[in-house]
Amino acid sequence: MFKHILLPLDGSQMSEAALPVVVYLAQNLKAQVTLLHVIEKNAPASIHGQRHLKTEDEACQYLMDVAEKNFDPSIEVYRHVHSDEVSKVSQSIVQHSDELDPDLIVMCAHGEGGLHDFMVGNIAQQVIAAGSVPVLLLQPQTAEVLNFSGFERILVALDGNPDHESGYQAGLNLAEELKASLHLIQVVPTLSTLNPKHSTTGTLLPATTTVLLEIDEENAFEYLQKKLKQTQAKAIQVTAEIARGDPAQQVVQSAEANDSQIIILGTHGKSGLNAFWASSAAPKIVEQTHRPILLVPVRR
Repeated sequence: MFKHILLPLDGSQMSEAALPVVVYLAQNLKAQVTLLHVIEKNAPASIHGQRHLKTEDEACQYLMDVAEKNFDPSIEVYRHVHSDEVSKVSQSIVQHSDELDPDLIVMCAHGEGGLHDFMVGNIAQQVIAAGSVPVLLLQPQTAEVLNFSGFERILVALDGNPDHESGYQAGLNLAEELKASLHLIQVVPTLSTLNPKHSTTGTLLPATTTVLLEIDEENAFEYLQKKLKQTQAKAIQVTAEIARGDPAQQVVQSAEANDSQIIILGTHGKSGLNAFWASSAAPKIVEQTHRPILLVPVRR
């Protein structure tokens, strides 16, 4: 499970919104934490209305203060400042994921304009595409919206493909470690909510496509039944549902209805743009919810 958590911080209170979640995971998973700050080249004087960290000494002192203020001494916390100025912070974080070898990266999505495209399409997407490190995306509103006290209810989105079960396995492991319940959802599109790749077929052959989607729903039922038995064998409380419609909307609605405190998605990163697992699914979900989203790379 997750035993080494990497948390990039830019010095702003917005990025620090991820700290309660990281502390919770570190305590309950007995994981070590590495706090990372990357010195940005030609950095602005302020970021999100706060003074920008421009020197190595400032960054080192900042990370030390964060560690002492937020983490219990029983948690092993390391600090790393990349002192060589870089133009693209996202690329540096990707490189550090190789260097520091974390098994989970926690990032707080924040900024102005193009927020979701920048965070999901650039940083998290690059990390997932570059390797096998899961990324937990948070937003500044997460703690406020959820009144964060832990992950007691976990939602895992599935597509029925055994090759895409890295998200399910992560959810299963988290549920075991955190003594949480699982809710499994598989979304079967309707004729009107097919992704662009398949919408042309739906338009040209609506009757045939409708029948194929009904078959997909039957297969989803059988698949989820197997997952229910597999999960119950682990003595984990689990429920499941099949939803019809737009995948992102249905996942968000299910998370709200079940009061799930984290959404787990398997993703291919930049490759394998297919159906629900296309790279566009994650930013759509981020746009519609403030709940934490764990993006788990599909094993190639």
